[in-house]
Amino acid sequence: MTAQDLDFDACYRAVSARDARFDGRFYTAVKTTRIYCRPVCPARTPAARNVRFYRHAASAEAAGFRPCKRCRPELSPGDPGWDVRGDFVGRALRLIDDGAADDTGVAGLARRLHITERHLHRLFVAELGVGPLAVARTKRLLLAKQLLTETGLPVTDVAFAAGFGSVRQFNATMRETYGFTPSELRATARGAAAAPAETASLRLRLHRREPYDVAGVFAFLAARAIPGLEQAGPASYSRVVPGGTLTLTPQPGHIALEVSIDDTRQLARLVGRCRRLLDLDSDPAAIAETLGQTSLAPLVAARPGLRVPGAFDGFELAVRAVVGQQVSVAGARTLLGRIVARAGSPVGPPEEGARLFPTPAELAAADLDGLGLTTRRIATLHALAERTGSGEIDLDGGQEPAEAVARLLEVPGIGPWTAGYIALRALRDPDAWPEGDLVLRKRMAALDIPDDHTERWRPWRAYAALYLWSAS
Repeated sequence: MTAQDLDFDACYRAVSARDARFDGRFYTAVKTTRIYCRPVCPARTPAARNVRFYRHAASAEAAGFRPCKRCRPELSPGDPGWDVRGDFVGRALRLIDDGAADDTGVAGLARRLHITERHLHRLFVAELGVGPLAVARTKRLLLAKQLLTETGLPVTDVAFAAGFGSVRQFNATMRETYGFTPSELRATARGAAAAPAETASLRLRLHRREPYDVAGVFAFLAARAIPGLEQAGPASYSRVVPGGTLTLTPQPGHIALEVSIDDTRQLARLVGRCRRLLDLDSDPAAIAETLGQTSLAPLVAARPGLRVPGAFDGFELAVRAVVGQQVSVAGARTLLGRIVARAGSPVGPPEEGARLFPTPAELAAADLDGLGLTTRRIATLHALAERTGSGEIDLDGGQEPAEAVARLLEVPGIGPWTAGYIALRALRDPDAWPEGDLVLRKRMAALDIPDDHTERWRPWRAYAALYLWSAS
């Protein structure tokens, strides 16, 4: 569905019904007020003659509309359609979420995708009606708006946390685009946190689509939490990140993200990675509609809103997959804790023993003997680290999933199961399937599901795998 493909009547019906299934899929712009809203906005539905529909918030802002202060478009979950497609625009949007455009500009973003900047701009205009620079700018503005509304972070820190190069640029962009300055927005915002100006700790809401299987997601993460890196339980997940820590706590209708970091310029990247880790942008209605008409129907009915836990970092997930080959979840967790203790960089007071997950360069140079890993497994980890560090394998969104899987399969010691598991969680491929998984085969046999039924689960085979793994 491109910017030109939005069906006016279908969109207007969704807005009239305040249908939450369409939240994040498009935005409603009102010509008389020059404001754009989410489909779930509680305001009175405008007359059809006064509205336009846009695929992306950046498209609405480029047309001169300002975000609604009531429904707050910055809280919309992401459009789930891009993961299904996995094309250039979808991968570029993921990289923008990860801060690539802020770090290296649109030119660097295009290089990650191995296409020209001009071609990338042409694709964005065709799909969204605006270029990648406009999308990145809108993302910065909406994050800044959320920070100004929900936190007590000083305006100067908000500017840098949202990715602006200077406070002057931030003020000018806010006034030009929204018609008010950051200080004016904060003065009118209700419920801004009263955090002390000198603290780097802040709390944000990460909205999700309902239903959402909170218990399943947090139990999955808790069972795999790496000692020294993560702490997780049924009601929270926390981990160390460069310069600090983050904690995710489920709340009604959203996930609370609490961040304490030295450099708030990393905030946008952390938000994007947390959303992927918790699979907040998926479409549970579409998944249930497809899988609920197959042999998985009883499992789907029993676990509404099941999600596929993603990865905070693609390379980290790939290492987890390699270490987890042919060992139990608990055994893999122990081995990974040893790897982090041996090769990861320390964070915080030494007595706490907290460490970051090793980077590809750190793992490639690390001596992993004596940790309980086989010689072959160590060689696989070193090869994976070297190829990821060189850019040959891109596990954070730059490569098309099929290409990334093909590159993974070239690494000695990585087979179809490992590559499929990495695609399922790190590459966010909703149709990934870990070939040869023994648990899946046993569950399918117990439920009398023939092997060829997996084709009926497309394009949601990753979610089918989670339903089977979680079946008792």
